[in-house]
Amino acid sequence: MADRFVNLFEPDTLLPAQYFAAFSREGGLVRERRLMLAVLQDAVECYQKYALARDPRGRLLFDDACVWIESGEREWPFSYENICEVLGLNPEYIRRGLSKWRQQKSPVKRTAARIVPLVERRAAEADLTVTEQELLRAS
Repeated sequence: MADRFVNLFEPDTLLPAQYFAAFSREGGLVRERRLMLAVLQDAVECYQKYALARDPRGRLLFDDACVWIESGEREWPFSYENICEVLGLNPEYIRRGLSKWRQQKSPVKRTAARIVPLVERRAAEADLTVTEQELLRAS
């Protein structure tokens, strides 16, 4: 019985290779890939969420995401091209898909409305016949 208690308090012996196996490159790569996926996901979400934004903050977030996605830079480890390569994704395919999505979501361009001064409106109403004025009031 005494032998069991002695072994209980003996330090475990580990080789350095066994200790550092927990911090090996393979384990780190999984974490890095998750981080890269999160960065890509955030950029796509900002692109889609703020594509039609009119406020300055939304426009800035969209512009940042758009510039990052359109960039062909490969020097920075977390560039769009490098992230797609590590994750096994085709960067050009994603770009085309986002561009197509944006074109489908963009609002229909309308001609600018002309603001008619009140004086002109009253003059135009005075030129209308009584029947036309009644129709306008009814609608």
